[in-house]
Amino acid sequence: MEHALENRIRNMLPLLDERQRRLYLANEAKSIGYGGISQVSRISGISRVTITQGMAEINCEGYQPQAQTRVRKKGGGRKLLETKDPKIKQDLIGLLEPHTKGDPMNPLKWTSKSTRALEKELANKGHKVSDTTIAEILRTAGYSLQVNKKDLAITPSHPDRDAQFLYINKTAIEQMEAGQPVISIDTKKKENIGNFKNNGAEYSKNGEPVKVLDHDFPIKELGKATPYGIYDIMKNAGFVNVGISSDTAEFAVMSIRKWWYGMGREAYPQAKSLYITADSGGSNGVRVRLWKVKLQELSNELGLTLKISHFPAGTSKWNKIEHRLFSFISKNWRGKPLISLAVIVNLIAATTTETGLTVKCEIDYNEYPKGIEISNEELANVNLVQDDFHGEWNYSISPNQTTVVNGDM
Repeated sequence: MEHALENRIRNMLPLLDERQRRLYLANEAKSIGYGGISQVSRISGISRVTITQGMAEINCEGYQPQAQTRVRKKGGGRKLLETKDPKIKQDLIGLLEPHTKGDPMNPLKWTSKSTRALEKELANKGHKVSDTTIAEILRTAGYSLQVNKKDLAITPSHPDRDAQFLYINKTAIEQMEAGQPVISIDTKKKENIGNFKNNGAEYSKNGEPVKVLDHDFPIKELGKATPYGIYDIMKNAGFVNVGISSDTAEFAVMSIRKWWYGMGREAYPQAKSLYITADSGGSNGVRVRLWKVKLQELSNELGLTLKISHFPAGTSKWNKIEHRLFSFISKNWRGKPLISLAVIVNLIAATTTETGLTVKCEIDYNEYPKGIEISNEELANVNLVQDDFHGEWNYSISPNQTTVVNGDM
């Protein structure tokens, strides 16, 4: 019920002026009854005083819903805090980065930090701001503070889960400050190619919706598309390698290779290392031997030290690529049938955001066989050094032979 209330409030508030917001929120609080003002205030980020004022207006004898829509003269009211303190939003988002999650299918992010905790941390940075103002800034930036969310893995979380998040964040910052590339990688869910229903709505003439197949059975002749994504955190740029074969470690490393030759090499001509953040499972999983062997081949080929960090099992939503790239791709093709590889590539490449995201996309026609076994001898030839902190999650692979540095593919 609260989730539905939150959705209504989030959808309605941007459409209303100041007075309409006050009255709308007051109506929602009134319909809840006892505790309604507090609940609506927490969800909306609007103060209890404002909602209470709206409640008084509604209860006032002679109240007219169509009365004036402006409560003060044009230009009146206090200046936005972000105008007086332009660095506050940047510092606020910086505090949230290691503690935020994003639904891969929705650009809304949520934070586990309370606004009161954030108020104290901002005060330490020299910002004077109330917790209610923080809530409003977060709301406009696409964040919300959630209560309960079904998001726990079946298996219990690792006791060093949060410590690993902080370790990844610290390492990524050190790499970027040194001018070295940092990428987030993952496989987006496979998509059936064909005139299938794609969730979401698309504008069309009344009574003339786009007609799609009435079933979701794959069409063998068209197959499935496997988008493997690379997200360059520092450049806010994405690369997607759309495969038509199996999602294997060889395919994953080939996708990184294609990104380097197509985008990374030009963006980081002086690079000596590449930091890769990945999930702990799938084709780029912690225990996948082929993943490490193929990374060694890539390291030899590029002359780069590859630093890898894995997110603990069940925490893939913290991976930057999920809410910085994949969510916007899903939003861009929402409601559009993915009838061909060309359509998929065009929709991915056309994905942009207000923050300047750019995406490049290619089709990978190579076949990547499953079931390739790696012997102990082959694995022993990987020049792998584990970090002191959870070496199974954090390790480096360096070139183990004379290679052509940044050579052509």
